[in-house]
Amino acid sequence: MKTVTSSLLKSFEPLKDVPEEQLQWLIDNSIQHIYPAGDFFFRQDDPVSGTHFIIAGKARMYISQRQDAMEIAMVEPESITGYLPFSRMKIASANCEVLEDMQVMTLPMEKINELIHQHFELTQALVHVMTSRVRNFTSMQQQSEKMMALGKLSAGLAHELNNPAAAILRGARSLKDHLQLEPKTFKELMNMHVTTDQVDAVNNLLFEVIRQGPPPPMGMMERNDKVDEMQDWLDQYKITCAPEIAENMTDFGFTMQHLEQFRQQLNDGPLSPVFNWINNNLITEKMVTDIEEAATRMGKLVDSVKAFTHMDQGQDKSFTDIHSGIQNTLNLLDYKLRKTNVTVIRNFDTSLPPVKAFVGELNQVWTNIIDNAIDAMAAHEKGTLEIATVKDGKCLAVNITDDGPGIPDDIINKIYDPFFTTKAIGQGTGMGLDIVCQIIRHHRGHISVHSTPGRTTFHISLPIND
Repeated sequence: MKTVTSSLLKSFEPLKDVPEEQLQWLIDNSIQHIYPAGDFFFRQDDPVSGTHFIIAGKARMYISQRQDAMEIAMVEPESITGYLPFSRMKIASANCEVLEDMQVMTLPMEKINELIHQHFELTQALVHVMTSRVRNFTSMQQQSEKMMALGKLSAGLAHELNNPAAAILRGARSLKDHLQLEPKTFKELMNMHVTTDQVDAVNNLLFEVIRQGPPPPMGMMERNDKVDEMQDWLDQYKITCAPEIAENMTDFGFTMQHLEQFRQQLNDGPLSPVFNWINNNLITEKMVTDIEEAATRMGKLVDSVKAFTHMDQGQDKSFTDIHSGIQNTLNLLDYKLRKTNVTVIRNFDTSLPPVKAFVGELNQVWTNIIDNAIDAMAAHEKGTLEIATVKDGKCLAVNITDDGPGIPDDIINKIYDPFFTTKAIGQGTGMGLDIVCQIIRHHRGHISVHSTPGRTTFHISLPIND
């Protein structure tokens, strides 16, 4: 066992400026212990016995979650743990397992009042340790919860990005194959004797229809009737590939009147090469549109990730439209919403003013609450998620409601406690709603929950002008 002196204690960073006579008082009033490797320094829910100064050895602190252990800190030489002045700690919140034989000097709880009243510098140093511990623990919680949030989003995001990426690849390959067929149609057109005016007229009419966009949605019977009528007309004029041309022209909104206009522009000349050239243009247009839509989808997902993480902004508060953050969160959770068959109802009051907030932090709030709601509804393999925004006095209120089974009365008061979770191992840290509370308090807001079977509502209130 090492001999503890005031010089040795001054090697502890928090104690380096404490007067030697106060450190000697600490030594004289403390108890020395040796804890062998494999033993427990203390266990979760044990009463706190005092302030502990680690002289030598090593231990790990962890919490038990459903027979699983989650490490939260390492205890090493020259560290201080246990009760600290003005702390409200009464019981240990974690287990502390000794990894290497550990020498500990403990100032008992009954000496704390004397410490506070008679040894100012020592008390001040220990209070500084407490504030640093709270700050570090909060930072660890937030980082851990951020990683959990990213984990929740990553699988769905990968799936969402994979679909448009595959569509782009398929479209590019099909377009390449399609363009290799163009020379055949081009040769047929070269053998026709058409004027420049006729070429311009056909081309103008073609792209006039394309620019109008697709026609209104049609029922199956109505569409089949239009295709059959168009195919009969094409067959009448002996146009090759009539079934395919009729399908494509119907989808792009061409009518029988358009077909007659093409025929009139060509003065009853050979129609088949021209209509096949038109069809090739329609196929190319469709392929390019599919590629464009897939690329746009990928761009929106990337923008949602960028906005969700707020990666291009500083760390200060900024004015933000609350609906943008909620929608970006829904975009990133879209795969999980569809997988769980959840219908989203948005009752947004878009006239609400922006709020000044840490945008990235608020996005964590929406992610935790919405993700928990989806998980709650997953048991029924369907559900309805309603998100409403309203003005509530001088605050902006967000109500997030799900029709899941509800939160039982015996646990509703525990849901904000650190490390409390009802999820299976690996599916939750139990820190989500604790982090949510911290973030809402950080914004000078308020959160509450009301739950009955079939309806659970989280009410978040944020000051508008803060």
